[in-house]
Amino acid sequence: MGERITGHTELIGLMAYPIRHSSSPAIHNEAFAYLGLDYAYLAFEVDNDTLEDAITGLRALKMVGANISMPNKTPVLKYLDKLSPAAKLCGAVNTIVNENGVLTGHITDGIGYMRALKDNNIDVIGKKMTIVGSGGAATAIQVQAALDGVAEISIFNIKDKFWDNAKETLEKICTNTDCKVELYDLADLDKLKEEIEDSYLFTNATGMGMKPREGQTYIPDSSFFRPDLIVTDIIYSPLETKMLRMAKEAGCKTMNGMGMLLFQGAAAFELWTGKEMPVEHMKEVLNIKYD
Repeated sequence: MGERITGHTELIGLMAYPIRHSSSPAIHNEAFAYLGLDYAYLAFEVDNDTLEDAITGLRALKMVGANISMPNKTPVLKYLDKLSPAAKLCGAVNTIVNENGVLTGHITDGIGYMRALKDNNIDVIGKKMTIVGSGGAATAIQVQAALDGVAEISIFNIKDKFWDNAKETLEKICTNTDCKVELYDLADLDKLKEEIEDSYLFTNATGMGMKPREGQTYIPDSSFFRPDLIVTDIIYSPLETKMLRMAKEAGCKTMNGMGMLLFQGAAAFELWTGKEMPVEHMKEVLNIKYD
């Protein structure tokens, strides 16, 4: 890595908290080196309190751009100049592109998730999915799934600060797609079990299961799962969350967040460099294998 840093090396950052566990620097720096591109990607621990200063620094340092992750995906909107159509629809950003000081926010999470499903031979198009979460990544998945042709989506969320966001997402999807969407309180476990039983796919699109909540899950027990249900988690550290272990015990096909991480990163990589990420090479390097 150090041997390829020059006085012309362009900087790209990842701004989130916590973030030291992230695999994104390894993915992007390996891809840059493989293609011979003079870029470097670093992770910065940035939370809501330091986000504005970090974005100011991005401009001042003339960085190519950045990835944005929890808890900054929605708060970052007010510091940007423009939003892509998808980011505007989602109300969240995970990728910033700096074009001569003009910062444009994009969202690639939903694209990454749907591409990971396809890469794993999972076809949810025309079917029903149940998803927990209404934050930035969850919203992006819900919007992209609806746009791609998923027939029904049942959204579960606790009645926290993201509840109103969940209602807005439902309205946007119903207005802009043919997908049927319903929103439920995650506290209603009987309804959660009922909706999962009627779904082709279930996913956790929250941080439940990663540090500092590692070993925790919103699913009470494995009776919520059945062998022909597909269960996915957007978390990739740990590679196998408690929820995924429960799903495997129930005989489900499972998928962690590594595929989504790779493919959302590939979309961002192209926005920054204008080149396609060497995805197959990266799958080998990262040892991404599906169950």
